[in-house]
Amino acid sequence: MALVHGLFAIWVSLALLISNSSNVEGRTHFHKKQKNKGIDKGSPVSQSPSNSPSNPPEPNDPGNPTSEPCVFDVTSFGAVGDGTTDDTAAFREAWKAACAVESGILLAPSDYVFTITSTIFSGPCKPGFVFQVDGVLIAPDGPDCWPKSDSNKQWLVFYRVDGMTLTGRGTIDGNGQKWWELPCKPHRGPNGSTLPGPCDSPALIRFFLSSNLMVNTLRIQNSPQFHMKFDGCEGVLIEQLSISSPALSPNTDGIHIENTKSVAIFESDIANGDDCISIGPGCSAVLIDNVTCEHGHGISIGSLGVHNTHACVSNITVQNVFIKDSDNGVRIKTWQGGTGSVSSIAFENIEMENVRNCIIVDQYYCLTKACLNQTSAVYVTDVSYKNIKGTYDVRTPPIHFACSDTVACTNISLSEVELFPAEGELVDDPFCWNAYGTQETLTIPPITCLQDGDPQSLSDASIYGC
Repeated sequence: MALVHGLFAIWVSLALLISNSSNVEGRTHFHKKQKNKGIDKGSPVSQSPSNSPSNPPEPNDPGNPTSEPCVFDVTSFGAVGDGTTDDTAAFREAWKAACAVESGILLAPSDYVFTITSTIFSGPCKPGFVFQVDGVLIAPDGPDCWPKSDSNKQWLVFYRVDGMTLTGRGTIDGNGQKWWELPCKPHRGPNGSTLPGPCDSPALIRFFLSSNLMVNTLRIQNSPQFHMKFDGCEGVLIEQLSISSPALSPNTDGIHIENTKSVAIFESDIANGDDCISIGPGCSAVLIDNVTCEHGHGISIGSLGVHNTHACVSNITVQNVFIKDSDNGVRIKTWQGGTGSVSSIAFENIEMENVRNCIIVDQYYCLTKACLNQTSAVYVTDVSYKNIKGTYDVRTPPIHFACSDTVACTNISLSEVELFPAEGELVDDPFCWNAYGTQETLTIPPITCLQDGDPQSLSDASIYGC
């Protein structure tokens, strides 16, 4: 398994290296659909026998690497799949059985709707484990139906699994409507107010302390909060996902990663009510390629440094992305008072359509008006924007670099940046504050507020190291 882990890390590193060293064709240019990378959207178990507690699998022959996978159909463990019966116990039993054999497949078959409550699926599992959803998995219908003994912060949790694949032709539905309407959600209270929380809506799918993961081909929708979270993971390949929730569904980030390394997100469509993809502290070696984001908050690094914490993010590449009808395009957001750094960030070949803040660095991020300026900040350096084109909403300048008063942003570079108003007149005054960098080509709108050279040395460089 150590060898598999190493090979996966090498694969992701090579993908990042190739993306940074080659000229990538844009859509027309932008977001050109790539050929299927070998993933079979058909069921990989269509010719495999099903197993149940009364029909245990034959053990795989260790001398025969082509042994058939062992399939564990949840209906054989008592799952009803009528959309109302609680099938959680059947999924737990099927998990235990499939996890215990090599190349085990937990199958949720098509033509069924399985209702599951908050559940932790724990590893480790034998090599080759697959969780295949061809039918529909659906969460309970809102807070009143949530088991009172369970945490409201997560629904399906995969804990300490290595080499797992989550796949299928089906749908994972968070049934989030009643969660979105809670009066503690933004502007959901009386007369458009927001009442005090707590507002502990659950994340839909969470991978925790896991490695060498693959997630592909599924439809994931209507999460009460984040659709997918990866915490403390290493080696993650995500591709050909469809993630969707309404534009006004609060806090429904599409994919969120934190303290996670070696991540590749390919060929996926995300339409939601918050960040399309959010990258939290402790992340490095992330490649996002050929992704569409619609009516959310764009692709965000952050927020970082909340409550004076130390946050490090590095080696992030975002390329061949289409962002439409979004509040933000590509964003870096940090809180005052944090430490650490954001470095080696590349945004390249990105098309935007009717985006409000196309390019934004915000080091004054705050959810209220009560945040005060502080002398420390997360250091932002080595950020490049290349071939960023499209249209913007004219309510705000399309380029916005608001860097800390005391910790400047450095080595920002822009080339082939051409942004025009979706309607109305050109806004020709990008905003910069304590931002240093260069224009390799003239930008539209023109940006003259970047400062040349380097600022004075950081007062205490040790607190910005990672």
